[in-house]
Amino acid sequence: MNISDLLGAVMQSGMSPSSGDRMKNALGGGGGGGGGLLESLSGMLGGQTQQGGGLGSLLSQALGGGAGSGGLGGVLGNVLNDAGKAVGGKQNLALGGLGALAGALLGGGGRSVGGALGGGVMAILGAMAYQALKGGGSQAPDVPLGLMEPRSEAERLELEQNSELVLKAMINAAKADGQIDKGEIQRIVGKLKETGMDPDAQQYVMAEMQKIMDTPALIAAVKGRPTLAAQIYGASLLAIEVDTPAEKKYLDELAAGMGLDPEVAQRIKGMVGLQA
Repeated sequence: MNISDLLGAVMQSGMSPSSGDRMKNALGGGGGGGGGLLESLSGMLGGQTQQGGGLGSLLSQALGGGAGSGGLGGVLGNVLNDAGKAVGGKQNLALGGLGALAGALLGGGGRSVGGALGGGVMAILGAMAYQALKGGGSQAPDVPLGLMEPRSEAERLELEQNSELVLKAMINAAKADGQIDKGEIQRIVGKLKETGMDPDAQQYVMAEMQKIMDTPALIAAVKGRPTLAAQIYGASLLAIEVDTPAEKKYLDELAAGMGLDPEVAQRIKGMVGLQA
């Protein structure tokens, strides 16, 4: 079972009604005069401009033209430039999955998009974490695996482990205001089946959803790793509506338990379009 495939399929299924809109905000709600994500990714991946079709056109449709207020899109070009310098060039950044992510937001992709979409999820979570931590004005953070291509087998395995923690964090967050009901479990598992996930993967997600909430174990796995903590927090925001006191309390306790600076948490909220 490939966790990246499974993460992509779960994200494609939509953990909450707002998951897609929040991902769009994170990908490209940015304002300003630049093209942000649209311009940066089109150039880096060899795509054409949004006027000429290709990747730029796809992203433009997915993100509503890339203009607006808030979100990560307006600053993502700078994030990618900085991160690229830190890892020896933009060719070492994990950018390919972002195109799959944009395609999935348009409702395309089908059965083959899972792994690429999972890579896109980890790349955008990595970009969010990098920008949020850098905004603190302290020493530049490490470029997260996910935004950076693994350079060794050890890093590949670490990325797979991080992807599994992200998946578990999303499922754990969904339990914040009570256990996930059977109807919701069946809906998500049904979507996994549609995307081609094998029975083992479907059973894995079903088992995780049926487990009791275990926030202490999640915090223990992440504490002392601020970059991963920021990615986990961002993933949790994508998984739930944050429209009940229980969900808001959960997110506050999760951030505090992981040692995430409140200002960093607030920046991540802004990137996905959530207010204080």
